[in-house]
Amino acid sequence: MTRVLVTGGAGYIGAHTCKMLAQAGHEPIVYDNLIHGHRHAVQWGPFAQGDILDRARLDEVIADHAPEAVIHFAAFAYVGESVTDPGKYYRNNVAGTLNLIEAIRDHGIAHMVFSSTCATYGVPESVPITEEAPQDPINPYGQSKLMVERMMADFGRAHGLGWVALRYFNASGADPDGETGEDHTPETHLIPLILDAAAGRRTAITVFGDDYDTPDGSCIRDYIHVTDLADAHLRALEGLQRGLPSGAFNLGNGTGYSVFEVIQAVERVTGLTVPVEIGPRRPGDPDRLVGSAEKARRELGWQPRFAALDEIIRTAWNWHGKLHARTEPGLRA
Repeated sequence: MTRVLVTGGAGYIGAHTCKMLAQAGHEPIVYDNLIHGHRHAVQWGPFAQGDILDRARLDEVIADHAPEAVIHFAAFAYVGESVTDPGKYYRNNVAGTLNLIEAIRDHGIAHMVFSSTCATYGVPESVPITEEAPQDPINPYGQSKLMVERMMADFGRAHGLGWVALRYFNASGADPDGETGEDHTPETHLIPLILDAAAGRRTAITVFGDDYDTPDGSCIRDYIHVTDLADAHLRALEGLQRGLPSGAFNLGNGTGYSVFEVIQAVERVTGLTVPVEIGPRRPGDPDRLVGSAEKARRELGWQPRFAALDEIIRTAWNWHGKLHARTEPGLRA
């Protein structure tokens, strides 16, 4: 058993990873400030409330629980907000993570797995995107994640930190057992927004641009089930423990779906009609973002188990109904 400090473990991907860790015989210790996380999502190990900017609290929790590794999710992750309030993102995502990495160094913790993002690539020169593609973020959120990757590499060279950065594409779906799922305020992810429109919780889903260079004119993105993401974090941790060299891995299905294809899949799964409005393009939205995960398959032995779009949406719809049924008895689900 490995005791693992999971920063941001009360959040969407963090909670799924805690479940995966516990199922594999490890003990996840959730460290979360609950700004965006939820106390009810902490179900598979002890909880310590705290902020990564609070070094004294980090030291206290690490001393109390003696974790042997860290999986780091705690970050602000709204791209638009990062553009209008960059200081918030550099302070939390960069300075806060520096705080955490220095605590890891000072307490002699050997391994760190980091929740990075395909946003570090910016607008890709070609797809599918590989780990060797240029990293040129176009917003402060992506910049902050890239800075953390560089910090980990520097601390690896200087202090022997073993690290893995997992650059994932569009996290989606929910725990197949219905025990946890997506619960963001505000919600910005496409699939739950479409489900809200199908359920009547919003008047329509807005498609931002229908004139892209794609078969149906809408943007194409790579959707990866959150349980598969959790599995990759577990494999990265256990790989580091076995001597896996530090480095970065893309996590995606390698198959892209357009916005209109996702809307059609939601209608198939739910049996409901999704009202659609067409809006203007958003600045910086590439036609296609699809990742190659061949390196993760080769070196981590990772293979997505929930790759079908309808299956991803089915788990999200199941969770969507559970999430809202108590407070909104009229929800269509």
